[in-house]
Amino acid sequence: MTHTYQLTGMTCGGCENKVKNNLLILPEVTAVEVSKDTQSATISMDKHIGLDTLQQALGGKDSKYQISAESHSEILEETRSWAETYKPILLIFGYVSVLALLLSWDGNTISLMAFMRTFMAGFFLTFSFFKMLNLKAFAESYAMYDIVAKKFSAWGYIYAFVELGLGLSFALNLSPTVVNWVTLIVMTISILGVLESVINKKKIQCACLGAVFNLPMSTVTIVEDAIMILMSAGMLLLM
Repeated sequence: MTHTYQLTGMTCGGCENKVKNNLLILPEVTAVEVSKDTQSATISMDKHIGLDTLQQALGGKDSKYQISAESHSEILEETRSWAETYKPILLIFGYVSVLALLLSWDGNTISLMAFMRTFMAGFFLTFSFFKMLNLKAFAESYAMYDIVAKKFSAWGYIYAFVELGLGLSFALNLSPTVVNWVTLIVMTISILGVLESVINKKKIQCACLGAVFNLPMSTVTIVEDAIMILMSAGMLLLM
C-alpha cells in the first residue's frame, strides 16, 4: 500500500535525504519519495503504519519535521488500523456488555448493581480463560510491566487464578463486599504498571488477553483497568 502525507520542515536537499533515510529504517517501509517543494512524502509499506510511528522515526513530536495525514482516506485508514488492532478487546466488551444488559433487565428497568456484577463476572472469566491458554507466556509478558510481577515472578501465575476466582465470585454473588474490595485493590495495583509503561511510551505487548493476541500496551489497557476499578468502587458505594 502507498500513502501520501503532508511533511513540513524540509528546506533543502539535505533535509529530503535525512527524512527519506529515517523513514526507510522502518521495517514495514519499502519505498519513500519526498519533496521539499510540495512539503509531502509518498510512502510505500507492506502494512499500514500509524502516524505516531512515522513521527517517531522523524525524531518525535519536537522534531522540525512534522508529518500529518493529507487525505480523508488516510484518516480512515488510521481508524481502521486502530479498530483491527483492538478488535479482540472490542468484541469481548461488546459481548459482555450485551449479556450484562440482558441479565440485568428487570421489568422495564435495568438493575445497575446486577449489570455491574454480571459485567465483572463476564470480564474476569473471559480474560482469565485467555491467560490460562498459555499461563507461562502470560506470566513472562506480565512481568515486563506489572509492578508486583517484576519483583515476584510467581505473581503472574497467581494473578490469572485471582481473575478466575473473581469471575466465579461475581457470577455466584459470593461475599460481594470482600470481592469488590479485592477487585479494587488488585486492579489499582495493576493499573500502576500500565500507566508507567504508557507514559514512558514503552513498546510492550499487553498481557490482558494472555499471549494469544499481540495487543500493544496503550490507553485502551488503562481504560480496561479503570472500568473495573470504577465498577468495584461503585458497587461498594451502592451496598
